[in-house]
Amino acid sequence: MNVPLVEVRSVSRSYSMRSRMFGRSTAVHAVDGVSLTIPRGETLGLVGESGSGKSTTGRIVLGLEPPDRGDVRFEGRPMAAPGTPAWRAQRARMQMIFQDPLGALDRRLPVAAQIREPLDIHGLGTSAEREERVRELLRAVELTPGHGVRYPGALSGGQRQRVVLARALATKPDFLVCDEPVSALDVSIQAQVVNLLCDLQAQLSLTLLFISHDLRVVRQISNVVAVMYLGRIVEIGNADDLFARPAHPYTQALVSASPAPGRRSAGRIVLAGDPPNPAARPKGCAFHPRCPRAIARCTTETPLLSAVGGDRQVACHLVTGPQAETRDAA
Repeated sequence: MNVPLVEVRSVSRSYSMRSRMFGRSTAVHAVDGVSLTIPRGETLGLVGESGSGKSTTGRIVLGLEPPDRGDVRFEGRPMAAPGTPAWRAQRARMQMIFQDPLGALDRRLPVAAQIREPLDIHGLGTSAEREERVRELLRAVELTPGHGVRYPGALSGGQRQRVVLARALATKPDFLVCDEPVSALDVSIQAQVVNLLCDLQAQLSLTLLFISHDLRVVRQISNVVAVMYLGRIVEIGNADDLFARPAHPYTQALVSASPAPGRRSAGRIVLAGDPPNPAARPKGCAFHPRCPRAIARCTTETPLLSAVGGDRQVACHLVTGPQAETRDAA
């Protein structure tokens, strides 16, 4: 049996938020019972609005934040304890690409030195081998040695993100968490970076967790897509099938708002209101205050993520309960 490279098992993460006026602490459930499986060489796209818990999930997967409950497994084994030699060895095989490339880079250092930094930290290779590895990485992300002597401020946004990608690849990782990696770039540059990432994934057999609110990009790069709302997964399944036939009302609204050839703007579903405050999560289905088809059960009972055919799972009473509608009608 093939063991998935990354397995997230019922992880939850809460934060304590103190009221400025009354000084009371309230628990904010950023991630609540999330489970994900990412096979080797595939990409799982994680989508949802800002504040849905996507980035926190990515940080938990990398071991940058501990879950309150649940666990993360890498190649079938639990993540090592932070700060141990085993954890450092694991972390060399798991890297992150950040949203803001300028913020992720040190403006005081030439970019070649920053690409080399992971090699120095993990003690990989001799000095000459590290220098050659830096040149190899610059070529891999379609930059030149001349770019390596520049400082981040002298590069364009797309070039800076290529540097961040080169640095993430320095230790020859198996797994990348890409947290909104192209959202700060112009559309034309976005396409270049995404195409480069796809090419490198194929060449290096990389496994990706791709976090984004941009469904166009997620659709291009992902094998499986998980839709997150207020800390929970509300739908997950094959990317092509999910975009063709979204089942959860929230997924339907997201897909309807994503530009696509031949799609009429009249078909867009506009949701009422904003996402609820995570510190005051609604009872029942968290989406029910914004759902145009909510029923009484949605206000009292939290729907569980349930299989609805094939590899699709949905957390919605309208899809899996007695009032379930057919997926083709959804």
